[in-house]
Amino acid sequence: QVQLVESGGGSVQAGGSLRLSCAASGSVYSTPCMGWFRQAPGKEREGVASIHIDGRTTYTASVGGRFIVSRDNVKNTLYLQMNSLKAEDAAIYYCAAGDVWYCGTTSPFAYWGQGTQVTVSS
Repeated sequence: QVQLVESGGGSVQAGGSLRLSCAASGSVYSTPCMGWFRQAPGKEREGVASIHIDGRTTYTASVGGRFIVSRDNVKNTLYLQMNSLKAEDAAIYYCAAGDVWYCGTTSPFAYWGQGTQVTVSS
């Protein structure tokens, strides 16, 4: 089992930045792939970014160049640096982890956090 706890959400004005964190505990060694997802009211959950333990990353097109996903494998922590935030980035952000053959934003992650709210005001 892997436990994931997100933090760092909050309210920010459009154009601002936020950094989300996700602390992982438990059998973290079994989950080389980690990712960030988001869900806005009335919309389906969307994959935002993923990162493999070897450093390979993927991003959904809408956040490319603005968001940066990273991880600290010693601290077992996943990060999402969000810059130039837009109103459409507002959502609940979830981190996920799993052992998948392809580490991407559409991968079927086994473990999920509870989410952290990001609000962007224009």
